[in-house]
Amino acid sequence: MFTGIVEEKGEILSIERGSVSAVLTIRAKIVLEGTKVGDSIAVNGVCLTVTRLSPDRFSADVMAETLRRSALGELRVGSAVNLERALAVGDRMGGHIVSGHIDGTGQILSVRTEDNAVWYRIATKPGILRLIVEKGSITVDGISLTVAAVHSDSFEVSVIPHTREVTTLAGKNAGASVNLENDIIGKYVERLLQGTGGVLPMNLESGPESVSGKTSSGGLTMEFLAEHGML
Repeated sequence: MFTGIVEEKGEILSIERGSVSAVLTIRAKIVLEGTKVGDSIAVNGVCLTVTRLSPDRFSADVMAETLRRSALGELRVGSAVNLERALAVGDRMGGHIVSGHIDGTGQILSVRTEDNAVWYRIATKPGILRLIVEKGSITVDGISLTVAAVHSDSFEVSVIPHTREVTTLAGKNAGASVNLENDIIGKYVERLLQGTGGVLPMNLESGPESVSGKTSSGGLTMEFLAEHGML
């Protein structure tokens, strides 16, 4: 589990490519503190397991499914990557709940400046876009960001100078691919609603209840959620 608050930028030192997999070796410093083989580190938002460890670098295996789902396959020796260690119990939750399991990729359509902020418009597939909501959270290359606008084919985020400085976003221009992870809460809600006709069960163990906002079948309607500002 991660928070989407990037700890440092690392550098790809080597890429050992297999037929459908790869091994990445990454130069790092901060994320190596207290890290041991078997620990998880998010690399551009992708949860990878440390397989080899040195004082200034670590290696991680990337399986075929991860390469298919993410933009890690586009990395080259010398590429900068965002790094974050797994969340430790007792840490501040500065971003949002991030699993490190990428839903897919997006492509930056435009980058524009507005005073001290930089806006990124990112296109992605309908399956990812439908779970993105304005003022909700999205993980872009491992960075927890707030969605500023949602369009039919894309969404926008507005980034402060500090975020650009400490992550790889400053080097991303129109045409670049980025890894995307939807808010996990939205994914669970969507899953629960599948096959229920748009009614979310309130209590999966008890039977129908007569409570304001529930249906006669003991569910909570999408209309009720929208009416009360929960969608």
